[in-house]
Formats: sequence, structure tokens, C-alpha cells
Amino acid sequence: MSLGILVAVGGVEFEPSLLRVAEAADIYVVRRCVDVADLLATAASGQAQVAVVSAQLRGLDAEVVAQLADSAVAVVGVTADTLSADEALLRRLGISSVEASDDVSAMAEAIREAVREPVRSQPEFGENGPGEAATSAEEGTPPGRIIAVWGPTGAPGRSVVSLSLSAELARLGAPTLLIDADVYGGSIAPMLGILDESSGLLAAARAANLGALDAAGLAVHARQIAANLQVLTGLPRADRWTEVKAVLFRTLLAVARRAHAFTVIDCGFNLELDEEISYDTAAPRRNGATLEALGSADVVVVVGAADPVGLTRLIRGVNEVMAAVPGMVPHVLVNRARSGLGWSAQEVTQMVVRATGLATVRLLPDDPAACDRALVHGQTLSECAPDAKLTRSFSALAADIAGVPALHARRRSRLGRT
Repeated sequence: MSLGILVAVGGVEFEPSLLRVAEAADIYVVRRCVDVADLLATAASGQAQVAVVSAQLRGLDAEVVAQLADSAVAVVGVTADTLSADEALLRRLGISSVEASDDVSAMAEAIREAVREPVRSQPEFGENGPGEAATSAEEGTPPGRIIAVWGPTGAPGRSVVSLSLSAELARLGAPTLLIDADVYGGSIAPMLGILDESSGLLAAARAANLGALDAAGLAVHARQIAANLQVLTGLPRADRWTEVKAVLFRTLLAVARRAHAFTVIDCGFNLELDEEISYDTAAPRRNGATLEALGSADVVVVVGAADPVGLTRLIRGVNEVMAAVPGMVPHVLVNRARSGLGWSAQEVTQMVVRATGLATVRLLPDDPAACDRALVHGQTLSECAPDAKLTRSFSALAADIAGVPALHARRRSRLGRT
């Protein structure tokens, strides 16, 4: 089978020698692309199977590599020297195969091998994060766990659960990162009284797109809220969701997993994929970050309100999440449970268990006074209401997820701001 290749190397000096790869009987050049736009347009036409790129191609980033993968075009990197900084950059952008320009036979074999392997849009990472420059926790430690907190529409309390769960995990002494990834309107920063015009999430996504995100860089973009607790603030405006692509969020989560024992994600409510119906070409996916979070999570927490409307949405939402992430058994939380609804805790639990088929459902007591106090003072529940029943419920949930006795969790000292 003949293999069509696209050459987009930015006019480097070694381009003429690189084109000798087309002397192979099974390889031919479809087009020498002048820029990224030309490369992506030709790739989308389906004329080529492999794109050969260099670090000198202006505008080449992780998003471009992902778009090529979406077009079923494999990517092979080329450099003047395989031990150069260009090679490290190409690998951080997600290009796993990088060859020297003067080794034509090795380049030809890399092109053939790229076609044989499944096309991937996920960047490759070294032991300590993306590329050699990344740093992480102590070598030999297991990777951290990702916890996605999701809930249906109607403000069931996703952000309160995300923040409180993160705070309790941090109280256990585990380095914890909270990511506000709600692309319809982040709320973690105002809940904590953070006046942050510069979004940590957007800054980290930009760094990931350039192949420059590592554990140290992630720490720079995050805000230190308390001992063992950092927060990556969300979107300042909902219309900036286009800057948080799924492939960039995947890179961010891979770095966070290596840098923190727990990464808690406050997800958006929407799981729809309507963009795929509305566009003939690769579509921008507003819900891509949410779906990526759920797919990457080790633990999924689904939260819904205890009232009749909230329970209906919760039951449907649990089924949606289990369909989106096959094999995942979520932790189900019924929030704002109160006697005024006329149902006992046992009745609510049995109702949700029957409707979802799950064995365990947790009820979170309604405590508007504690939540209001935390919101007004920009604090977590652990700080302003450490002995509240709601806080104890979050402590028990954190202990369950972390695998430690709940009594041990409650003995931990109160969080203090740094």
C-alpha cells in the first residue's frame, strides 16, 4: 500500500534532504504545506496518512497534533538532531516518533510504523510528567487519584461538594488539587473570596498547548488555599470555554495526577455531544472537558438535590454518567436532605437505590447557616463550621475515598490559610 505524506517543516534547511524519503517505492508526497492552516485543511481532505512536521513550523502545538489525529493522520516529527531541544518539544506536544532528517531510511520506517499503530491524540509523558523537564512527587510513589464531581442541571451543589471534599482530603495530609472545570460558569474562586481575573485553568491550558506544562508550572498557576490544598481557578467568563480543549485538559490531568495525591474536578452539568451533529467537520466540544474528566476519573461523585425535581434529575443523571463511563460505579450524594420534605432518610435512600440499581447512597444534611457563613467569609466548611453535621459527612466521604478510618480523619487538625 502506498502511503501519502504531508510535509510541513517551516522551510528548514534540511527540507530538501527530507524529501528524499519519497524515493521509497511505497511513500509519496501529497503536499508540501506552507503553514498550519494548509496542513490541517489538507489532512481533513483524507488524501494523506502521515504528516511530517518540525518544531520550526509556526503555530504547531498540542491542539494541532490532536486535530491531525482526529483526521486519522499520524504525525512523525523530524529534527536536525534527535538529541536536540526540538526533539523534546515535539514529544511534549504528543509526537512519539521523532527522527533525524539525515537518516532517510529511519524516517521511512517511522512513517510506515506510524500507519501501523493506532492514531493517538493523547500526548506521551515521561516518568515525571510531560517530557524530561517535568517534575513530580517523590520518585517511586504511585500516581495520584482523580475524583470527578458531577451533577445534573439545577445547581444541586456540585461546587460545595467539590470544595468541601477537597478540603477534607487535604486535612488528611494528602496533597490535593481542586480544579474548577465548569465551562458554563466557574464558582470556586468567588466562593473562596479570590479576586482572580487571571484564570489558573486557562493559564495551565495554554501551557499544555505549548508543551510547557509540568508539575512546577502547574503549581505556579494554582492558588495555595491551605496546607496541602491548591485551587486551579475556573473561567472568568463562560464564553472562554473554547480555550479549554479536551486534549489540553487531558494533558493537565496527567500532570496533576503525578503532582498530587488527589485531584478533585468540579465538572459542568452537560454531557451532550450535540456538536457532532451540528458540524460536518471536527467540531468544538464545549462539554469535552467534562467528558474527559469523567473518563479519566478513578472516582466519580454524582450529586443531586433531595427535593422531587432534584431527585428526578439525579436518577436520570446517574444513568447518563454510567452510560458515558461504562463500568464506573459512582458515589451518589443526595444533597440538602431535610425533614421538611416529608420523607425519611431511609425512604429517600430506598427510592434512589431502586431507581439506579446502586447499593450505596449517601445523604448530606441541609445546613444553610454553615454554608452561608462559609460563603460570606470565603472559607471552607472545615474552617468555619468544623463540627457541623454537614462537615462531618464530607469528612466521612473523604475518609472512604482515601481508604482511612473516619475517626482518623476527624482527628486531623483544622485547615489554616497560608
